[in-house]
Amino acid sequence: MGQDISRAEMEVIMNVTHDAMIGIGLDGKINIFNRAAEKITGFKAEEVIGKNIKEVIPTTKLFEVMRTGCAELNQSQLLGNTKIITNRVPVRDENGIIIGAVAVFRDVTEITALSEQITDVMEMRSLLEAIINSTQDAISVCDENGLNILVNPAYTRITGLKPEEVLHKPATIDIAEGESVHMQVLKTRKAVRGVPMKVGRFRREVVVNVAPILIGDKLKGSVGIIHDISEIKRLSDELDKVKSLIRRMTAKYTFDDIIGSCELMASAIDQAKRAAETPATVLLRGESGTGKELFAHAIHNASVRRRGPFVRVNCAAIAEPILESELFGYVEGAFTGAVKSGKKGYFEEADGGTIFLDEIGEVNPSVQAKLLRVLQEKEIVRVGGTKPVPVDVRVIAATNANLEQRVSEGTFREDLYYRLNVVPIFVPPLRARKEDIPLLIDHLCRKYSLEYGRKVAEITPEALDVLMHYDWPGNVRELENIISRTIINMKYNETTILPHHVPALGRAAGPQWQAQKAEQSIPVPALDGSLEEVLAAVEKKVLQQALATAGGNKTKAARMLGISNRSLYYKLERHGISMK
Repeated sequence: MGQDISRAEMEVIMNVTHDAMIGIGLDGKINIFNRAAEKITGFKAEEVIGKNIKEVIPTTKLFEVMRTGCAELNQSQLLGNTKIITNRVPVRDENGIIIGAVAVFRDVTEITALSEQITDVMEMRSLLEAIINSTQDAISVCDENGLNILVNPAYTRITGLKPEEVLHKPATIDIAEGESVHMQVLKTRKAVRGVPMKVGRFRREVVVNVAPILIGDKLKGSVGIIHDISEIKRLSDELDKVKSLIRRMTAKYTFDDIIGSCELMASAIDQAKRAAETPATVLLRGESGTGKELFAHAIHNASVRRRGPFVRVNCAAIAEPILESELFGYVEGAFTGAVKSGKKGYFEEADGGTIFLDEIGEVNPSVQAKLLRVLQEKEIVRVGGTKPVPVDVRVIAATNANLEQRVSEGTFREDLYYRLNVVPIFVPPLRARKEDIPLLIDHLCRKYSLEYGRKVAEITPEALDVLMHYDWPGNVRELENIISRTIINMKYNETTILPHHVPALGRAAGPQWQAQKAEQSIPVPALDGSLEEVLAAVEKKVLQQALATAGGNKTKAARMLGISNRSLYYKLERHGISMK
């Protein structure tokens, strides 16, 4: 009875184990076949007990184990379509004699599949890490609590922060200027794009895109892509400089773009065409807004130098202290802040082409002396240098100033005046060629209609009469302004300019000095002395009164008087008026 209990206990033990067990005797007949073996093989114990193992498992190697007496451990084997790992051992009696063999095995199909999945996941992770680490955009990942859990090398490069300085620390740690987009996304669970900020110890300018990491409905964190725009900004600035240089070095207009058929304009165009055929220096005279620069473009494009550069320089627009270095360049170390390798000036840039010097009457005496050298010797000397640099440049100058008066006043060199005034061309004011106004209006209507998306086709005689009876102190530039405003005043479906479309003409909002002069009188000095002395005394009083009205602000005073800052400084110095 005791033996039966022991066997029953053994069967219980064998049937509760998860490992399958099959045992055979020396005759090869199955004597052990537990429930796990039933599950894996698909046979019932009562069906196979007593059968030869070969009939049930043709690929069995238990006979080999009994023959050699050697155990075979952790062997991989296919059992039908099931992959198993098996241990096969011989069974010995108390005398060590082999009386059978047992195979203990388990189904590893799922484990193998899981292992393959893990391998795939590991490979995918490696691939993702390689992608993340190779991208030029910085990537940072935060968990749901806003702590950094992943950054890539680009992040380190852009921010200057090492991984150990940011990992497991709040997402705000890398922000130099701006608010944390990670925290905003974690709070709202919504993606945020295109946020500008500065990050890291280098305060790099970046644009940040951050999206939430959602698994189902559960927020697991956020991932941010940081685009470094500092380099893009630098390249954009360089591109703007190049575009500006190209614009400055390209003549856009020809004589076909000059609109006018009156006798004065026809004469000016004819003179300019004849001048274009020569290398002579041209001086364009005329009021502001008459189109002197248009003539300069046209002369260059009609000359043999048309394939060369066309450099435009507004002498009054460049600050007096740097005008000389801008025109003639400078050598290394010429002054504080100078580019280490030195810099070409506008004359060297214009070599082989034309330089257009607008508002030539506003340059100071030291620059005038250097301009004279260029015109006489065809060479320049850079600021801070001694070596002359030859230049092959055709000069076209323009001014609205009375150069003859300035020569007599001593503010403009007489020898430079004669060098510039080789081919003087007078561009008439608009009031002297009113017969050209209809042509100009037609041209401007087509230009601004296209620009503003309108279809203005004509102007009524009444509206034209309003424009014809105005003296146009601002010349063509003022006419452009008026026509532009007129078209803006029209409704989109209107095609004809009527009198009420034309804005008020005149300088109601003009220089402050003109608005005030009716209320303020300038004391007139006693009429003793020469005319020149009386005029000088009146000019001095006007300058003093303008400075007092402007509260000492010389820029404001110049604007009130309708003159340039440089002219104001000359006059103040000439009259001995303090410039503090």
